[in-house]
Amino acid sequence: MISSSAMIHPSAVVEGGARIGEGVSVGPFCLVGSKVTLQDGVVLKSHVAVTGRTSVGRNTTVFQGAVLGGEPQNVKYRGEETDLTIGSDCIIREGVTMHTGMPDAGGRTTVGDRSMFLACSHVAHDCHIGSDVILSNNVMLGGHVVVGDRVIMGGGAAVHQFCRIGHHAFIGGLAACSLDVIPFGMLNGNPGVLGGLNVIGMARAGMDKTEIHTVRRVFKRIFHGEGTIRDNMAALKEEYETVAILADMFAFIEADSHRGLASAAKEKRA
Repeated sequence: MISSSAMIHPSAVVEGGARIGEGVSVGPFCLVGSKVTLQDGVVLKSHVAVTGRTSVGRNTTVFQGAVLGGEPQNVKYRGEETDLTIGSDCIIREGVTMHTGMPDAGGRTTVGDRSMFLACSHVAHDCHIGSDVILSNNVMLGGHVVVGDRVIMGGGAAVHQFCRIGHHAFIGGLAACSLDVIPFGMLNGNPGVLGGLNVIGMARAGMDKTEIHTVRRVFKRIFHGEGTIRDNMAALKEEYETVAILADMFAFIEADSHRGLASAAKEKRA
């Protein structure tokens, strides 16, 4: 179904069955598959391929050469129908690739609202990306990566499959992230090391100086203390669990992890 207000360039191919919302613009040489939904106000600039069972949210703009809804790059994939769901008001720049999920992992890749994906960044199968996220040029996410809200990743950063990146974390350019990064954590280097907290992100989130100093003090005691990360946290939890951001951090550390936690010291492990 194509709405009457949609603008489809004569050179574009929109397969029968595609659902095209009000005010959608499909530019030159784009391909829109038969099971694709483009919600109201979506713009495909040119040479964009949207395939598979993919939904693109309202007012999202997709630039030249992006491929959305491609098959998972996974040797176990056997052609099953799976999904990619992209939120509203996203900006997806040139050459970005996002793949649908694997059937044995829920079959869905998701992207939140107002996120920005710069040129040639990659979102693999079964990733779950929050809202207000920025992936800079050439960022690579392996399969099953979970990224919280307002995460920023510098150019060329690579995230290992099954990693979790907590909300408001910052991953530096060219960093190799092979372990989970706590909320507000800052990870740099190869291999990536947790160098501290994203204080700028904390301030932007509305935390005052007292809260920020409290969180930094607790962070040092957890990640630089003599015991393991979890033992150090357990000693502090009762005292600080009423501080919302710390309760969130504690829950992240306690949660099941495929990869383990990134640490401020390479020899310290959870």
